[in-house]
Amino acid sequence: MKKITLLYMTSALFLGSMTACTDGFEEINTNPNVVEKPTANYIFSKAQLDGLNNNYFFTNILECGGLVQHYATYKEASGVGDKYLSNEVYFSAYFNQAYPTALNETEIVINEVKNNPNESNKLQIARIWKAYLYHKLTDLYGDIPYSEAAKANSTQIFLPKYDTQEFIYKDLLKELDEAATALDPAKPSFGKSDFIYDGDVAKWKKFAYSLMLRLGLRLTKVDAALAQTWVTKAIAGGVILNSADNAIMKYTDGPNDFNRNPVGFDARRQDFTAGSYGTKNVEGGKLAKTFIDLLQSTADPRISVYAGVWQGTTQNTALAVQKGFPNGTKTAPTPAEQATYSEPNQSTVFKYDAPLVLISNAETNLYLAEAAARGWYAASDKDLYEKGVQASFLNMGIYGSAYAITDATAYLTLNPYNAAGTFAQKMNQIHTQIYIALFVDEQEVYANWRRTGYPVLVPVNFPGNVTNGTIPRRLKYPTSEYSVNSANLAEAVKRQGEDAFTTRIWWDK
Repeated sequence: MKKITLLYMTSALFLGSMTACTDGFEEINTNPNVVEKPTANYIFSKAQLDGLNNNYFFTNILECGGLVQHYATYKEASGVGDKYLSNEVYFSAYFNQAYPTALNETEIVINEVKNNPNESNKLQIARIWKAYLYHKLTDLYGDIPYSEAAKANSTQIFLPKYDTQEFIYKDLLKELDEAATALDPAKPSFGKSDFIYDGDVAKWKKFAYSLMLRLGLRLTKVDAALAQTWVTKAIAGGVILNSADNAIMKYTDGPNDFNRNPVGFDARRQDFTAGSYGTKNVEGGKLAKTFIDLLQSTADPRISVYAGVWQGTTQNTALAVQKGFPNGTKTAPTPAEQATYSEPNQSTVFKYDAPLVLISNAETNLYLAEAAARGWYAASDKDLYEKGVQASFLNMGIYGSAYAITDATAYLTLNPYNAAGTFAQKMNQIHTQIYIALFVDEQEVYANWRRTGYPVLVPVNFPGNVTNGTIPRRLKYPTSEYSVNSANLAEAVKRQGEDAFTTRIWWDK
């Protein structure tokens, strides 16, 4: 009772003294170093950087890159994708970082500009960017917080529900459609605060429809009719067909790490470290035998852009010397032997200031080839396939004009498109090219492989793997979600299926 009386007395003294000290209260309690009103342009720049910097090494290389056999390692702890092992550090990383950074930042931008008609283009571009971010996240995990996510500031929802992937996908497609339609070239945009398109509204519209094409095709296994509807709408809207419209994130080599391309920076910081020269990589990472053998067997000139074998302190990029490391092995090579295996080329894809492709005309032309092969697009699937390959060859020039492969004739002659083949044979050729052309975007390669099954990959069966020797179909939810958001997570698991690497997400049924 004495404690309660003391509490009330202290409160009374405080209240009684308030009138004496309110003069200048607002001025005294205003932090001059804090921006109280969000600056949409600055936050959007940060959302772009954070959206692409999200645990690249853990998610794209160790998980997805190993699963699709672009990468391999002899080590176990980091061989989660290579050997189908479970490691909380790696499978939870992308989920844990996505919400407090890029998704939250994008939501702040939307809230800041949505009531200002003059900033409508910023709103639409932010909606498109939000769709891009969420499709990456749901493709990894399936059902995720979406409709109630990143809204703690605006609605005080701290434990968001998990939405079904079906709902998420349909809403993402709706958002892309509405945002693309509402873009207005007569109004201002983000300008130089947009590191991808410099605020070019026409290019953002093509990006939106190209992403719609990607997401529409993602539905072919679960709902072919709905897939056709959205693919047709995307094509009619206008997708990226020329390299000038490619969605490319621009980077510089510093002065801060977040200005560097995460493909090179994150991987070289955590595995392919300075001075290792292929002999003592921290995590033992190499390019996989499956990938290198495919490039060599087809005499693919892109191999010299993608790969190199260390010979002393330089990388030899010649096709003949490349050698991929086998997936699913724990036999440690000697340092000298390690150096004989291919690694990503540090002068191109692993260069700190290399551009990063989000969606290009190589991808869209190959997806259009599939649409034509399905009878959804009145065009030649052979011509579109060849345009996709040619675009991929020319796009090697983003790493410097000397890397552009200007003539694909020899390659297409040696590896002709089977226009008279079965649909399965056509799909194999088209999506093997996706597998090659989209190298470094391992999340997208992994998602597309799960949808199509091409190229055909031979699983490994490493002792102690958690999938019974089958390639995982998703990543598990972070353990922290079981304690922080347990009720909503439990509902998602009950609905989607066991929280396991072998559980198939909605569009992968």
